Amino acid sequence: MLGGAGLDVYEREPEIEAGLRRLDNVVLAPHLGSATREGRIAMGERVLINIRTHADGYTPPDRVIPADGL
Repeated sequence: MLGGAGLDVYEREPEIEAGLRRLDNVVLAPHLGSATREGRIAMGERVLINIRTHADGYTPPDRVIPADGL
């Protein structure tokens, strides 16, 4: 059984469902979970890896494939 949740991503951002606001066992935060120096550096490094991989003619490791397969 889940005792609670901490959320920073919502279905219809920036709106938050009213039902979530009423729950005592849920902590709601703005979408800032990655807003640390370490997190931003790691994201930048991932971008560089993907660019270098693509430039070298390979498939980037973090490629996003659309649901329709295009």
